[in-house]
Amino acid sequence: MNILVTGGAGFIGSNVVDGLIEAGHSVIIVDNLSTGRRENLNKSAVFVELDIRSGELGDVFDKYPIEIIVHLAAQIDVRKSVDNPRYDAEINVMGGLNLLNCAHRNGVRKIIYSSTGGAIYGEPKYLPSDENHPIRPLCAYGVSKHVLEHYIEYYSDLYGMDYTILRYANVYGPRQDPLGEAGVVAIFTGKMLAGERPIIFGDGGQTRDFVYVGDVVKANLTALQQGSREIFNIGTGEETSVTSLYKVMQEILGFRDEPIYGEKRAGEVYRIYLDIKKAKSGLGWEPSTSFQEGLRKTIEFTKAHEGKS
Repeated sequence: MNILVTGGAGFIGSNVVDGLIEAGHSVIIVDNLSTGRRENLNKSAVFVELDIRSGELGDVFDKYPIEIIVHLAAQIDVRKSVDNPRYDAEINVMGGLNLLNCAHRNGVRKIIYSSTGGAIYGEPKYLPSDENHPIRPLCAYGVSKHVLEHYIEYYSDLYGMDYTILRYANVYGPRQDPLGEAGVVAIFTGKMLAGERPIIFGDGGQTRDFVYVGDVVKANLTALQQGSREIFNIGTGEETSVTSLYKVMQEILGFRDEPIYGEKRAGEVYRIYLDIKKAKSGLGWEPSTSFQEGLRKTIEFTKAHEGKS
């Protein structure tokens, strides 16, 4: 199939592109390289350097017969979304609408949308949080990601476009940058490899559901054929504190220093982990990478990429 991947030079996007190409699909990447990296680009993909808000986005659809869109391009920095919600909405909502309009005009069959399970539910009323949990984001990022979910459902109802919405937990793995919801893994890795003490914002008791990027890739590949007009949490169903993460990374890296503690950051939930029963039953997907295995792979990749031994 001809598949358009927005944000295909980014952390998750580039891994998804690799998985799609390995599965035999033809991939067109649209990325403005604001946070994506040129070195992440798969050489077998067609690359168009373009912002999803651009009026030229339609030209990409005119040139390539796109069947499916995997939409990952986004403003992903929670702190930036709190400081500048308008900028966040311009990319995540208006950029997404531009993409949906292009998709509708050109008869795209399906869109697979990368939403957020880590930020959309807010401070949870119950754990693990399932897809029916009330939506009450604490940050503009969570709001904007949820708004586009509704627009996708609207376009499906009005025009018949199929979709699968994947609400990611805190994704980590090779090529990760420090901007996203699970940026703590990338930050801790970089600091520890440099022999510096990482900062934990808050008391360290805050928890996340850390899911390995390779498992997220498998969810996207599965969604090409499964999960029609459904929303799925994509996580591990396991709760891990930041302190526990720090200790596991200390053990893997042989890092002895204790962290520095800073003030809790605005817009971040204290505890979150996701119920993934629906993904198992309705999508036929479940994670296969353990937390320790995923961290080791991530650290090994970072060492090799940065030339560290």
